[in-house]
Amino acid sequence: MTAPRIALVTGGSRGIGRNAAVNIARRGVGVALTYHSDQTQAAAAVAEIRSFGGKAVALRLDTGNLASLDPFVAEFRQALKEHWGSETFDFLVNNAGVGLNTPIVDATEENFDLLMNIHLKGVFFLTQKLLSVMADGGRIINVTSGLARSSEAGYALYAMMKGGVEVFTRYLAYELGARGITANTVAPGPIATDFGGGAVRAAADHIGKVTALGRVGLPEDIGPMIASLLSEDNRWVNAQRIEVTGGMNI
Repeated sequence: MTAPRIALVTGGSRGIGRNAAVNIARRGVGVALTYHSDQTQAAAAVAEIRSFGGKAVALRLDTGNLASLDPFVAEFRQALKEHWGSETFDFLVNNAGVGLNTPIVDATEENFDLLMNIHLKGVFFLTQKLLSVMADGGRIINVTSGLARSSEAGYALYAMMKGGVEVFTRYLAYELGARGITANTVAPGPIATDFGGGAVRAAADHIGKVTALGRVGLPEDIGPMIASLLSEDNRWVNAQRIEVTGGMNI
């Protein structure tokens, strides 16, 4: 009997993370998704997956609180045993994050630390702690941003952290190659979600004008792409930054 494949999707209760979790589950992969505080949304995401016969569980995680990572990994290990009878998992999608638009001249150390802890430090140490739980031949996808390539006023701190994650991803690919683990970055453009207070929706007209496909992105433009990158069809894709923007600022 083939062991079940299992994915962990952080920030999987809404937006891009939820769409990715649902599309991953549609491919027959078990999904553990994390949420920060809204248990109702997390339960709805799990219910959606279960509605078509998928298997999912929701776990609370604050990726910016490093003290919570060890207890989370222990809880995740228990969930693997309880729900899938497994000691390991196969796919890690680091997606959880927050948005912040602050010009460089107004940025505070508190702003810096908030984004660093969630987007850079949290991603690094959560991934590090999960490597002993990940099966050989696994896949890591770190969700970053089109802002790491092209600039937009107010997003220097956010883009800096995402740029750091992109470098981290290449090193993951290099150091984990002997285990057959791949690591890639998916960099969405602006996506119409509640992220950052729904700022993208407010700027949809402008975004459409600078995007080759003529509109703002949607979660369903990103989730299936992430799911497909985890498939065997993309087993030779490694250490890559894949921008998914519909052709923005080209």
